[in-house]
Amino acid sequence: MKLEKLLGLLPENFSVIDREMIARAYHYAEDAHTGQKRAAGEAYSSHCLATAVILAELRVSPTMIAAGLLHDVPLDTKSTSADIRREFGDEIGLLVDGVSRLTTIPNITRADQHLEQIEAVIVSLLQPAKTDLPTDGRRTEQNNEAARKLFLSMGDDVRIVVVKLAEHLHNMRTLGALPDALRLRIAQQTLDVFAPLANRLGIWQIKWELEDLAFRHINPDKFKEISDKLADRREDREQQVRSIIEQLKKIMGDASIEADISGRPKHIYSIYRKMVDKGKPFEMVRDLRGVRLIVNDVPTCYMALGIIHTRWRPIPNEFDDYIAVPKENNYQSLHTAVIYDDGKPLEVQIRSREMHENAEYGIASHWRYKEKGLRTDQSYEQRVNWLRRLLEWRSELEDSQDALDGMKGDVFQNRVYVFTPRGDIIDLPANATPIDFAYHVHTEIGHRCRGARINGKLVGLDYCLKTGDQVEILTAKQGGPSRDWLNSALGLVRTSRARAKIRAWFVHQDREHNLAQGKAMLERELKRLALANVDLEKLADTFDYPSSEELYVALGSGSLPIGRVIHELSEEDQEQRDQIAMGSTGTLPSSAGLSVTGLKGLLTTIARCCNPAPGDEVIGYITQGRGATIHRVDCPNLPRLTEISPDRLIKVSWGETPRMYPVDIEIKAYDRQGLMAEISTILDNEGVNVRDIQMHIAHNLATIRIMVDVRDIAHLSRVLTRLENIPNVMEAHRTRPG
Repeated sequence: MKLEKLLGLLPENFSVIDREMIARAYHYAEDAHTGQKRAAGEAYSSHCLATAVILAELRVSPTMIAAGLLHDVPLDTKSTSADIRREFGDEIGLLVDGVSRLTTIPNITRADQHLEQIEAVIVSLLQPAKTDLPTDGRRTEQNNEAARKLFLSMGDDVRIVVVKLAEHLHNMRTLGALPDALRLRIAQQTLDVFAPLANRLGIWQIKWELEDLAFRHINPDKFKEISDKLADRREDREQQVRSIIEQLKKIMGDASIEADISGRPKHIYSIYRKMVDKGKPFEMVRDLRGVRLIVNDVPTCYMALGIIHTRWRPIPNEFDDYIAVPKENNYQSLHTAVIYDDGKPLEVQIRSREMHENAEYGIASHWRYKEKGLRTDQSYEQRVNWLRRLLEWRSELEDSQDALDGMKGDVFQNRVYVFTPRGDIIDLPANATPIDFAYHVHTEIGHRCRGARINGKLVGLDYCLKTGDQVEILTAKQGGPSRDWLNSALGLVRTSRARAKIRAWFVHQDREHNLAQGKAMLERELKRLALANVDLEKLADTFDYPSSEELYVALGSGSLPIGRVIHELSEEDQEQRDQIAMGSTGTLPSSAGLSVTGLKGLLTTIARCCNPAPGDEVIGYITQGRGATIHRVDCPNLPRLTEISPDRLIKVSWGETPRMYPVDIEIKAYDRQGLMAEISTILDNEGVNVRDIQMHIAHNLATIRIMVDVRDIAHLSRVLTRLENIPNVMEAHRTRPG
């Protein structure tokens, strides 16, 4: 492995100075370890470089990568910690010292010994090794848990723990060169301590690889058996999962369901654990591949489940409703398994965002229900959950440097406990400021923070909060944060969470672009669906936006999916939006799925001249002998009817009785063989009944007019979108009446 590979993995935002520092650290470590070889015979510096490569793949800060290159220098060479500090600065020196402290913790065995150390290590550590997975034997789970806590507590900067995990991962990749007894002991410690730490910190890629590597040494026969049965390489299974995720995104999008979808192929050790825990043979393990959907609420969970069960055949006895019947730790989710398109099982988990938050960080946190039998330690769990949140906040920050720098102070330093004006307790890092407090309470309060009262007295925004302080934030009616808040020299903001939200505010200030894009998007969709007289201000208020402009900005930025807007238009109560001041009070349902104001049991029929559908603004016209005919308010025949008999017009609104409604759509496309067949397939898959179809072709351009039955506007929008995705189709839209 060469230095060039490491440099090629560095993010583009690394400066020339950062890259030069990393190269200098590599050459320093290479010179310091000259003549030293590892157990496999390769130069010891190769281990330092491999550790740095793993860290670079995690996209961590330049200082962490440099620390990965230098982590063993004080332990194994003539260079001291003081030498490293003089050469690379205090920050890198502290990280290297921290990794050294973790390496020397009793009972945490090194796996990177060079040849002259092997014999001594065996003498000091040799004990009868286990030959299978952990049991209730000599090293209890309580001891393992104590080791994990010690590991985290000694690593007073989370960056140290991450560097140590990366170093240990490379040690495990090269474990085969060590003697059997030492190799088995280290593999067991990996399952007991290192893999659970990676799990709790949410560094899944390290956790999965550590477990598989350890399992391969502890139980090679079972490892090979499962590996052979899997057949597919992990890379191939990961590609399969990516393809499944893309298909699910499209299916959910077609159904106007907003969902965050992730997935992973199950690794070998996890499959084995499932076989042991549930007493199942390999052939009965259904979640070799799994995906998770996170949706907005409980009803949407079941809606998504229904769509998935309709699309793929469910596997009998593999459905668990942990929403209706939560687990003992209050874990909630829908679990099912289906036969995917390739004929192989696929596990699907569906949960709401609240359930996910609880599962990941709350009383049902993933690491605790995966590691059974642990006593609750609220303080420790809080620290671990903070670490996981901080690791996830890397995506909100400008770069990984900020994220990992923030972890140092936000978790392991002392905490302060302050009060809101209502008496709620807020837990913050020591030295937090009023601005940190404001962003902790709510992002918008943080943005509009202009001052603070502490215990009733005005203080500066750089005031360091103390335990017992009552904090009142003074806000402006509008505006945003100051760029001065990001100036560390001013000491106005101390937490990475607040800094992340401030930077995000400035990043998303391209308001005019988002506004124009969102407006064009909504206008196009309304035109395509032939929706007229939509009250945009009221629509914005429905989604808690103060104006239609803010609605456009949300659509343009992607924070509000267009599908949600169309769904809302489809389900909105037409009686409340109706601007036609006619009729009397009282609304009674009719057999046609409408509510007719002022008249009981009135027969209703849909006017064929405009074919209104649920979501359209409508009005009724009393006919002679046929009850009321329902028209769209923009029907071209309505002015004539109003002029002839204005007293026959009555106010109506859509009821909740499900039914199909006819609408006219027009498709424009380049004519080709098989075009109509694909259109028919889409309509059939969407459950659309075709009443009438007309086709006109001129100069190889086809104009197809179809009358179809749809459930509502949302259903129509989904059908039109799918039609427009057909090759050679230029547009598909609902035709306006007349």
